[in-house]
Order: sequence, then C-alpha cells, then structure tokens
Amino acid sequence: MRGPQRPGSSADGNLPLELTAFVGRSAELGELARALESARLVTVTGVGGVGKSRLASRAAAGAAPRDGVWRVELAPVRDPEFVEYAVVEALGLTDHTTRLPRETLLEHLAGRRILLLLDGCEHLADACAELVAELLRRLPELTVLAVGRRPLGVAGERLFPLAPLGEDEAVELFAERAGQQGLDVRDRADVREVCRRLDGIPLAIELAAGRLRALSPGQLLERLDDRFRLLTGGGRDGLARHRTLRTAIGWSHELCSPAERLLWSRLSVFAQTFELEAAEYVCGGEGLASEDVLDVLAELLAQSVVAREETPTGVRYRMLDTVRAYGADWLAATGDAGRLRRRHRDWFMGLATWCELDWFSPRQGEVAARVEAELPNLRAALDHCLTEPDEAHLGQYLAGSLWFYWAGCGRLSEGRRWLERSLELDSEYPQSRLKALWVLGYVAILQGDAVPALAALQECREEAELVADPTAVAYAEHRTGCLALVTDDMPRAETLLRSALDRYQEIGELNSNVLMGQVELAMTRAFLGDLPAAVRLCEDVRRVCEDHGEHWARSYALYVLAYAAWQDGDHPAARELLTDCLRHAHGFRDLLGSVLSIELLALVTVAQGDPAEAAVLQGAAGRMWPSVGLPLFGSAYYNAPHELCEATARRALGDERYAECVRQGTGLDREAAVARALGYFGVRPLEALPTPRGPVRQRRDAADMRKPAASPTRKGGETAG
Repeated sequence: MRGPQRPGSSADGNLPLELTAFVGRSAELGELARALESARLVTVTGVGGVGKSRLASRAAAGAAPRDGVWRVELAPVRDPEFVEYAVVEALGLTDHTTRLPRETLLEHLAGRRILLLLDGCEHLADACAELVAELLRRLPELTVLAVGRRPLGVAGERLFPLAPLGEDEAVELFAERAGQQGLDVRDRADVREVCRRLDGIPLAIELAAGRLRALSPGQLLERLDDRFRLLTGGGRDGLARHRTLRTAIGWSHELCSPAERLLWSRLSVFAQTFELEAAEYVCGGEGLASEDVLDVLAELLAQSVVAREETPTGVRYRMLDTVRAYGADWLAATGDAGRLRRRHRDWFMGLATWCELDWFSPRQGEVAARVEAELPNLRAALDHCLTEPDEAHLGQYLAGSLWFYWAGCGRLSEGRRWLERSLELDSEYPQSRLKALWVLGYVAILQGDAVPALAALQECREEAELVADPTAVAYAEHRTGCLALVTDDMPRAETLLRSALDRYQEIGELNSNVLMGQVELAMTRAFLGDLPAAVRLCEDVRRVCEDHGEHWARSYALYVLAYAAWQDGDHPAARELLTDCLRHAHGFRDLLGSVLSIELLALVTVAQGDPAEAAVLQGAAGRMWPSVGLPLFGSAYYNAPHELCEATARRALGDERYAECVRQGTGLDREAAVARALGYFGVRPLEALPTPRGPVRQRRDAADMRKPAASPTRKGGETAG
C-alpha cells in the first residue's frame, strides 16, 4: 500500500512535502507533533491562508507510523458521495469489485498503522466526520490529521487552532519571499508595518511580497492603506481575520490589471491543476485573446496568484483554494460563470475523445498519465453534464468515452458510478446512451457482477437494433460473449465472439476493444483444447499491437501465449511472456491483468521446481483477488491452473509448509507482490510439472513472431462505439 517515492515525497506513503522554505512555526510544529502522539484525531483549524495545510504537511512528514503517511486533498471534491473515493484514490487502492469504497478502505487498512491527512475538509465536514468516525472505530491503529476551517465534531477529536504568524516570523516570511526575487528588505520599518497590517496571515504576506517586482515596500504600505479603506465590506459579525484575509486577497486583486483580474476569475473553473493549452482555450475570448493568456498568466505567476508545478506530464499550474474561491466569486458576479463552465466541459470532452482515439497508438502510456493528471477536471466536467438540464447525453458520452481508463487503468468502481448516474437521466441522443450501456456492462463483467452486466448489455442490444446502430450491436454482442467466457459457457462465448468480430470487420472497426475480443476468443479456444488456434489468434493480435504501438491488449495476448507455452512445457518462454505481460498490466494499474499474470507465474514457478515460491505467489494473488472481484471469476476453467499449482506445491512442501508460504505471500502488498514476481529468476531443476493433455502448438521462430505484419484492411484507432 505504500506509494512509490518521488522527489518531494515522504519516505512512506504519498505525502508531498512543501518545496518552498518553511518559515517560522517551530513551536506550533512541535506542539502538533506531540498532539499526534497522544490523540488519534487531531484537527488543525484556522482562517483560510493561515498556513494550516503547510503546517499539517510538515508535522505529518515528521511522523513515523509503520505503514506510512497518506494525504488526501479534498478541496477539488464537490460531491460528499465522492469523499470515500478520494481517500481510496489517495491510498493508491484499486478495487474492481462492487463493494462500496468504505469497505475497501476498512479491509486494506485493517492492521495498518498509518497517518491519514485529510486536507480541506470544511465544505465536506459532515461526510468527513461520518467517515472518520467509522474508520477510527473500526481501525484501532489509524491516526487522522484533519485540516479545515471548522472542527469535524467527532468524539475524541483534539482541536489545534492555528493563529497567524507572530510579527517577527511574519517579517521573516516576507523577507524570505522577497529574497527569492533578489531583494533584501530586512530591517525595514515599512515591511514590519505591512506584516502588522496583514495580521500575520501567511497567504496575505506572500501575496504582498509578490508585488515587490513592481512596488517598493513603502508603496505597498500606501496602497494597502487605500485597499483597507476601500475593501472593508462584509458583515460586521464576521471574524476580523476573515475580513482581513479577504481584504488582502482583494487588495492583490485590485492591484492586478483588468486582463489579470479577468484571467484570475476564469481560471477558477479548473479543478486542482491545469495546463497552459487548456487555459488558453477555456479562458480566451470575450475580452482576452487566447494568444494573450500566456503573458497574463505569467503576471499572475509573478504575483503568487498562480503557482507553477513540474509533473510527469509536463508543466501544470495551480491556484490556492482560497485564491480560486475568490476568483469564482468574481466570475459569478460577472454573470459569465455558465459560459466558462461550458467551455471547460467542451475542452475536457475533446480531451477524452482524443485520449480514446490515441489509446490505440504508441501514445497509450502518455494517454493513461494524461487522464490521471486531468481526473479532477474530468470529474468536474462529468458533474456539470449530469447536473445541467439537457446535457445528460454529454455526460453519457463522456463517461462512455473513458471506457479505456475505467477498464484498463484500475478505475472500475468510479467509472461504474459515473456510468450509472448518467444512465439514470433521460437522453434524446441514443448513440451516447448505447455507448454508456455497453461500457457499463463491460465494467460490471470485470467486477464479477454478472446480473447487472447482462441487463445492461441486453438493453443496449435491443435499443441498438431498434435504432439500427450496427456499432452498438457489435459491442453489446462482444461483451455478452465475454460474459459467457468468464461464466464457463464456452460454446456460447465462441459463437458470440466470432459474430462480434465479424461485425467489427463489416463496419471497419479496429481498436483495443476489437483486439481484446480476439484475445477472448483465443482464450475460449484454449480452454476447449484448441491451442494452435488460440496461438494463431494471439500472435495476430501481438503483431497488430506492435504495428500500432499498443500495449494493453497486447499484454492479454501474451497471457494466452504464456498459457499455451506452459501447456507445451516451454516454461522459460512462458515466464518471459508473463513477465512482459505483468510489467505492462501493472504499469497501467490494470489489477485484473496483474493478478492473472501472477496466478499463472505461480504455476510456471512450481513447474520450474520451486514450490515454495509458487505458494508465496499464490498467497500474493489471493490477497489481490478481493479487490478484483470473484477470484478467477468463479470459473472452473480459469481456476484449473490454480488448483493444479496448489496441489503440486502441497505435495512437494506438505500442508504446513505450503500454508506458511501462502501466508508469507498474503503479507505482500500489491507493489511488493509485483516486484517479487518480476524479480524472481532463482529456478532450480526439479521434476517437471505434468502438463494437461491437449494439442501441442506449433512453435515459431522468435524473430518471425516479432515481424510486423500489415494491418487488416480496417480503420485504425476508431472511437470505440
């Protein structure tokens, strides 16, 4: 459950550290650390901009729970229903089943000693309180550090109210930020007065320091006086610090040029981070030319209104939540919020369409990373479509277009929720609805939920035939064949899959879905004993995938080829194929592909003479299956290799030693299990595992198997349905 380390991360977990200097707060940091040692729920409260998140991050980074520190950013979450999904995502958990995310959390956190940092709880206080209360009640080793402007109100909660900086620390912060611009402003009376007027609120001080490129500290002070007189609105019953913070942000806003104010307000439609191209499209026009957005954004960066981040997908930008909220208020006041949200929706609809097309290309890995980075914005676009009148069809289209992400990148549970929400709404556009239906059926199949899957696919096929949509008919038939495969109805599976592939051929469809249909047909033939046919089908898939740079469907083809190699007794070839398969499946966070690979690797391992390691791998797979769904789909065909591996390992080790090795594997989390499976090369000779009877495949020269083949005369990279 530990996330991979990266620059700016704690040694354990996913907690990003502040990369800017942490000025002052040494006393508060020590007090908060002691509070975390004595209480299981500590909530840091205070006015926006006072530095709650930064202090909590530092305190959490200094903690040393056995199983790591995990941070959950809740500010981008709008719907209380998705609080639990956000926690599951932050912990890096992948669950393909129909279980509620809370059940997943309780299972994965059981027995773990971790610190969970919930940052930005105030707008979701009730949902957070209810979740935290149950987690603390059911998980005695869990500690929660919450951050918000109000307490959660949970029994046993220890409050840690955070006051503004003292005057000396405030001056130190101002001077440090000025020093980043090459200015030395220490020991200046006007700087001290600016900090005093801003009540020591770190956000206000940083915004003020950001103006030093254009103004001297003395000019800052003069204008600050003007802004205080001008911007002292708000209710008299409001906290003075709240009014001061709003005044400070408003003062910074007033110092901006009209174009900068306009961009500030428009950028507020983005959830969490955004990229330059998106900002140019969404925010350009109507008084701000798209080609001018970069220059105006640079000014907002210089003034600390926007921050720049280096990410695996490139440069992205972020506004602090308080700054974003201020911009959103201004956007609403202009009456332009609806138009900007529609432009935001349009951009991310276009992005999803492009990503779906490019999934079947050499850019597949880039697509997966891009969607991961844009997930908060895609959620915002989905939420907009599903809450605005007459936009249900757009929500159905968007949820359906992301099928590759839901199915291929470990997001089945969230994808199913969006699909179900979209299908609850009426739509006058049947194509969008039909696509959402077959994608929902596909997701439910992968979760092992056969009845809802069949219902969605039957509805899709019936409606598709009524409106004469051959593409939707093909996808509904394909996925119904897939359902027959995992429920052991091989004759029906073969009939449906062959028919679907013929339909794809007729309409000129070629993409990852079509190739997966070919792999599923190959698996059907393999289970029925026709290994040569299975190998021919999957070698064709592999050639087409390598021709197009596709890795996801290719990994499943390699799985079938490895199964055939094991049947042939070519265990080194089977291991090589499975290692390649597992590496790519895990890279995409495809939990189903990963656990199937580990199961078959266990069988190959016992065949190569190491029953103890095979049992360890079976234990690791056993821990992963509950997050996938019904182990091995409850299928006798998929389960046969598992039973053969277990029987052989038990015979070699004895029941007690076998159980001990399985327990060792059960103790491995997903990252450790995959690393162990990929890194195992210690093969010792022992009697070979007898292979099941059946036709022996015809071996081909390895070089010949890698030759690129001409693509079938079908369209490449078509949108899936």
